[in-house]
Amino acid sequence: MSIKRGELMAKLSDPITMLRGIGPAKAKLFQALNIFTLEDLICHFPRGYEDRTRLVQLCDLEADKPACFRAMVMSTPRTSHIRQGLDLTKVQVADHSGRLNLTFFNSHYASEHLEYGREYFFYGTLSGDFTGYGMTNPVFESLDSPAVTTRRVMPIYPLTAGLTNAAMLKAVRQALAVCDPPAEVLPQAVREQYGILGAEEAYHIIHEPGSMDEAMQARKRMIFEEFFVFSAGLSLMRAARAQKKTPPYQNTDLSAFFAQLPFALTGAQRRAINEILADFRKGAPMNRLVQGDVGSGKTMVAAAAAYCAAQNGCQTALMAPTEILAEQHYTSLSRLFAPLGISVALLTGSMSAKEKREVRNGLLDGSVQIAVGTHALISESTVFGHLGLVITDEQHRFGVGQRSRLSAKGDDPHLLVMSATPIPRTLALLMYGDLDVSILDELPPGRQTVDTFLVGESYRPRINAFIRKQVTEGHQCFIVCPAVEESEGLSVKSAAAWADTLQSTVFPDLRIALLHGQMKGDEKEAAMAAFARQEADVLVATTVIEVGVDVPNATLMVIEDADRFGLSQLHQLRGRVGRGSSKSYCILTTHNRNPDTVARLKALCKTTDGFRIAEEDLKLRGPGDFFGSRQSGLPAFRMADLSFDLGLLKQAQEASAAWIDRCGTADSPEATALRRRVGQLFQRAEGTMN
Repeated sequence: MSIKRGELMAKLSDPITMLRGIGPAKAKLFQALNIFTLEDLICHFPRGYEDRTRLVQLCDLEADKPACFRAMVMSTPRTSHIRQGLDLTKVQVADHSGRLNLTFFNSHYASEHLEYGREYFFYGTLSGDFTGYGMTNPVFESLDSPAVTTRRVMPIYPLTAGLTNAAMLKAVRQALAVCDPPAEVLPQAVREQYGILGAEEAYHIIHEPGSMDEAMQARKRMIFEEFFVFSAGLSLMRAARAQKKTPPYQNTDLSAFFAQLPFALTGAQRRAINEILADFRKGAPMNRLVQGDVGSGKTMVAAAAAYCAAQNGCQTALMAPTEILAEQHYTSLSRLFAPLGISVALLTGSMSAKEKREVRNGLLDGSVQIAVGTHALISESTVFGHLGLVITDEQHRFGVGQRSRLSAKGDDPHLLVMSATPIPRTLALLMYGDLDVSILDELPPGRQTVDTFLVGESYRPRINAFIRKQVTEGHQCFIVCPAVEESEGLSVKSAAAWADTLQSTVFPDLRIALLHGQMKGDEKEAAMAAFARQEADVLVATTVIEVGVDVPNATLMVIEDADRFGLSQLHQLRGRVGRGSSKSYCILTTHNRNPDTVARLKALCKTTDGFRIAEEDLKLRGPGDFFGSRQSGLPAFRMADLSFDLGLLKQAQEASAAWIDRCGTADSPEATALRRRVGQLFQRAEGTMN
């Protein structure tokens, strides 16, 4: 079905194939950009703009700088057939300040529409050097034609192969012509207070601004709206949580638990535990994040919470992102709780059907008090007798929906999430705005400091000698590469090729293992488990080892092409060593001699404070790359950028908090539209996890 402009009004939920020129084949190109409906299309915002409104003289054109100019055609266009599939059209244009040669490739339009003696507006980029300058394939329009490609502010869209900017703009125009843009979600008072455009005006202007100032005003509106919606969503979640009630824990005496520990807790650990106990006594479900650097002792804090839950007749579910990490938690917690008479069970996908059935029976009848596992914990067949506490480890690996599905297995259980990824406060406000936060800012006594060094390729013999020295002394080594396989366009070490080189030529007498993200799940688990059992001396891997790997015998981490990683990711990788009693080291290698890059990497060598590193990383890389991949559960903002828009974030948070306090859950059209938009935003955030 196709519609003509003005023929009938469409709905935002209608498919883009309703538009002229978008059939099944073209629709697939749009779908590659997650554009399926008219709303998706209207909300596919420009990534930037080109200001083509300012006209320059030919003499003022600058090389490699696009510009718009008015000129007369001074010669009849001549087209030459160079070879099959390549025609060249050349023409000379001029204004009162000079002349310029234009070249068009395979452009019948240019040869047919450029006329000798007529003036046109052109837009293009000057190229060349002292031997001569020219311009290739400029766009042009006659003086009496509408300003479509010249004399206007041109939106530049995110695209995919086969889809042009002109095709995207044409489709967006059609969509805006046949349906209303998304409904207004910002209250009028908020718009007036912060100088924000209305929704209908902003959605039209952002795609077709009359000036750069208009474009920036529309962009401000969209950024403010995204922050407002997300902040309001968190406020609504908090408000809903405040309405829930749960019986307060009566027994919060942990003296027996503390007496069982082989070490004294840090002040930060005790502070976090006291905050958790206070939550348990409130009579409302706890929603708390325990955030701490690598080795700060989050697991012991979680164990204390699980002990308290057991003392009050409640079960605990601890969900980890990998089977290796789940098994490590199971081993340590079983050892800790056995003398206290508390039963701990492991539940993972790789267990046999019989093993799973036995654990699930124990969860149902209550004989299993603490269940440690992976996503198997949220499967429909896993039922708890009395789930009172949900713990998720490495929280940024799970979305809001995943932890909600686990919580749904109990009657409003307490929720405790843990993260070893230090997060700047500005980012934490968005990632964990619905949670109370406990920060572990102390390391337990005896925790190893990992010495970090930055070296160039000339140090390779010394690096190899040091690897052999560590292995000879009975230790193990990690070597991390930025790529899985070799690529012509990427001159970095690949894990597969480097592992092969090390085994065949450098260390033929050592046991070299390989681990990367393209391996099947059971293959990855097996490789990591074998390394943990000391069945390999050196593990060559990608960043798949960044989280959830605990091998106390590993004392050396070599990170190849370290400039390819963010500082926070490097810090996480470094945290894989120094987990035992032996001195540990991290070596960063790079070919890059850029002063800023070298200074960034040297900063990592000078500090082990993950929070300082995270703040610096956010400034340098922005939140999109903060974790090295899009599985962080960050809100899927279309326009907002935390690297630059912190001022608007603060304003939007203040505005949403005030509006929620004043209006609550009113049934106004704006409130209804806001709740719908909140659901969409959280759904997109959840989609990045899968």
